[in-house]
Amino acid sequence: MPAASTTNGTVYDAILLTSFGGPEGPEDVIPFLENVLRGKPVPRERLLEVAEHYQSFGGVSPINQQCRDLIAALEPALKQAGVDLPVYWGNRNWEPMLPDTLKQMAADGVNRALALVTSSYSSYSGCRQYREDLCHAREAVGDEAPAIDKVRVWYNHPDWIAVNAERVRDALDDLPADVREHAHVAFTAHSIPNSMADTSDYARQLHETCRLVAEALEIPQDRWALVYQSRSGRPGDPWLEPDVCDHLEAVAAAGVRAAVVAPIGFVSDHMEVLFDLDEEARARAEELGLAYRRAGTAGTHPRFVSMLVELIRERLGEVPQKRAVGEFRPNHDVCPKNCCPNPYRPSPV
Repeated sequence: MPAASTTNGTVYDAILLTSFGGPEGPEDVIPFLENVLRGKPVPRERLLEVAEHYQSFGGVSPINQQCRDLIAALEPALKQAGVDLPVYWGNRNWEPMLPDTLKQMAADGVNRALALVTSSYSSYSGCRQYREDLCHAREAVGDEAPAIDKVRVWYNHPDWIAVNAERVRDALDDLPADVREHAHVAFTAHSIPNSMADTSDYARQLHETCRLVAEALEIPQDRWALVYQSRSGRPGDPWLEPDVCDHLEAVAAAGVRAAVVAPIGFVSDHMEVLFDLDEEARARAEELGLAYRRAGTAGTHPRFVSMLVELIRERLGEVPQKRAVGEFRPNHDVCPKNCCPNPYRPSPV
């Protein structure tokens, strides 16, 4: 098996794409959502409501195919960059599950892998929980399980900014000419509980990404905002706001005639993007008389794929300097012990 050594002597012999997972048929939906919500204070009614969202798409989440597409783009890009490492794939909540993937990696002789998590920002659910899942998967496999290190988050990487700026520009350009110049841009991300946001850099990182994209497009500060979507949990628990639909109501009331919604918090078109934005938010915008466009996600954009290759090569010691733009330095490679703590229970990592 090929292996790559870093400048500090660490040897990696595989890449592990680590993602959320999603159902691939109607019978998968409820078990999948039970995996997602296990141990979290989410009412059963909310689970059933979200299940209907998936069932309206035939019970199939787009995320698994998007992972397959990303691997298909990533593998040749790695080889072209001289990184001759196999790419494995494991999910947090549905097949291929992480323990099964790590078992296969162990059988293939993998000793240490570099995990590329499909999450751009730091929070318990977006970073630490993935590290917990990897820890639990290694425990399930046993002593032969490969060691796993995680690639840093990339919220302020110049290529992440450039790709999202391009997607927003395309959406703005698709608006009718008579409303385009003064269109409002609502950057959206998955809402999380305030208790989770208060102990992580999630909101700060998101705001910095939005600011950098807006700056790249010369969008004035009064014509963009960071908003949230896909709230779950108990109704009385505080979560990050404003909700995207509430925000569209507010801008329409202020006289705005057109809006672009940009899912800056997602790397690809997850179910939350397809249902919450392409259906619910679009319908609300139509009710309000707003011209509405939804910006694309990074997906398999060549510059996004090349950025992922760069981040991998960065950890292999093949890139001399980490890249970042804006007010903050590149994020850490190794998470501090107290980073993004679990708001529900003590964390094993």
